[in-house]
Amino acid sequence: MIIEGAAHLMLRIVAAAALLLSAAPLAAQSVGGSPQGEVVATASGKVEGFIRNGVLEFRGIPYAAPVAGDARWSLPQPAAPWTGVFPAMHFGGACPQAARYGLTERSDEENCLTLNISLPRAARTNPRPVLLWIHGGAFVGGAASLYRLDRLARDADAVIVSINYRLGVFGFMAPPAAAKGAKHVLALEDQRLAMRWVKDNIAAFGGDPSNITLAGESAGAASVCMHMLAPEQTRGLFHRAIMQSAACSTPLRSLAEAEAFAARVAAEAACTDPQTALACLKAIEPQRLIAAGAKAAETDLRAFAPFTGSMTVPRATLDALQTGDFARVPVLNGFTRDEMRLYVGYDVQNGAAITPESYPLAVGRIYGAKADQVLAAYPLKPGERAPETLGSLMSDFMPGLGITHCLMLESGRLLARFTPVYQWEYADRSAPVRGVSIPILPDPGFVLGAVHSGELNALFPGFSNTAAMTAPDLGPDSQALADRIVTIWAAFMRESPSAQEWPTAEKPGAVMRFAPDAIRPFDAWAQYKCDFWRSAYPAYFGQEPRSASAGRKGN
Repeated sequence: MIIEGAAHLMLRIVAAAALLLSAAPLAAQSVGGSPQGEVVATASGKVEGFIRNGVLEFRGIPYAAPVAGDARWSLPQPAAPWTGVFPAMHFGGACPQAARYGLTERSDEENCLTLNISLPRAARTNPRPVLLWIHGGAFVGGAASLYRLDRLARDADAVIVSINYRLGVFGFMAPPAAAKGAKHVLALEDQRLAMRWVKDNIAAFGGDPSNITLAGESAGAASVCMHMLAPEQTRGLFHRAIMQSAACSTPLRSLAEAEAFAARVAAEAACTDPQTALACLKAIEPQRLIAAGAKAAETDLRAFAPFTGSMTVPRATLDALQTGDFARVPVLNGFTRDEMRLYVGYDVQNGAAITPESYPLAVGRIYGAKADQVLAAYPLKPGERAPETLGSLMSDFMPGLGITHCLMLESGRLLARFTPVYQWEYADRSAPVRGVSIPILPDPGFVLGAVHSGELNALFPGFSNTAAMTAPDLGPDSQALADRIVTIWAAFMRESPSAQEWPTAEKPGAVMRFAPDAIRPFDAWAQYKCDFWRSAYPAYFGQEPRSASAGRKGN
């Protein structure tokens, strides 16, 4: 394998870190003389963890008070302190969601605001860096319990935290006007309460509260973006950011648009009387309310995305990025080579036939009046498979979708005018996808490649989008690449990015491609035809041309 500049340097960084870096001794004691239990005192009360896969784990710690019943759509409040020792042995329930794609699992548990912590067993003399992971799931699904944290804790020698937060109609829909959480994005407020809990308590677990990396994938990465775009509310809560497959620049709904959508949900739920609407909505069981939200959303890709102009995210995305009104922390901006082939795979598994004959029709449905331009730039060439070509086209750009290459690259370019941004692409087309990001059967019948969420199995072993964590093992080459990626993440958590030999997002060739045969920079902007997409959809891009550079204005 060819490991070029950045990987060489960061391997040296981590090797040195193994000798020089260390973390604070764990404030813990054995329980009942058992070496398997450890007790840590937090501000809320004592918690008991356990040893698993060579790390110390704490699961299901409540960071917030209940949000069910009359507290539905209220701002999150800290959990009430407890007496005795809380047995942190089991994950808290996933927040309410419907099963999706024949893969993810239903949940009806509203009192779901819990977090999990994993850390190495060995005591150190200095605190360890902290990574706070925000899960993905299209803003309507997912859970912290789907991610094994032990690999990152052990191999990155860090304290790893994962959190649950409210989803869909409960967390990302604009709350009813009479609700206590009105004009807030409650899912993001949940996350911020968890971030404050980590800031206040992580030292007791050996973590460094002055070195917290906020990280997430897909909807989790979009959440990281939203926290960056509200620096007044999040200042000091994190010091670095890792975003996997989300564009901070994606135009989002306004508060007024979000409230209009919430009114459609209420109408679908037959709660239209302004005097009783809130009580009516609070009385509806979760799955019925989730179904009303899905019906109101139909095909709107932004229906449950965060909304701006709110108390939680005051500024529009592009405005904030272009003016530098965001938290100026170092950013590791990542995506996958074949993001949208995942969703083409879902469609094929559900019976869609994507053929050479139907390819132009599919392009027309997505790009409308611009379809002829798009077909000229992305013709289906002889010998190409229509699903693969359509998936690659959709991966480069889709209007209104924030998990496409050119919008993620544009976000990186705009962020890099004010803060260091380092971009990478997961390009392992040999790593398993079926049983990881998509059901094993039926076989979609085309090369899925390195799809959206395909890198998660490299970071969180067994990741399968289910609580079973039954993903196929990585092959030797894919596992070696995964080890390199963990090394890079570990180095990013510790080192000033300005010291890394990595092309910044302001330069051509701004992305490091991670593939089993090579890790090297390439010009993703050119490869993914972003000049074409800028000219076709200028409203989705910043005002300055790509070649312009205003220079950083400091952190």
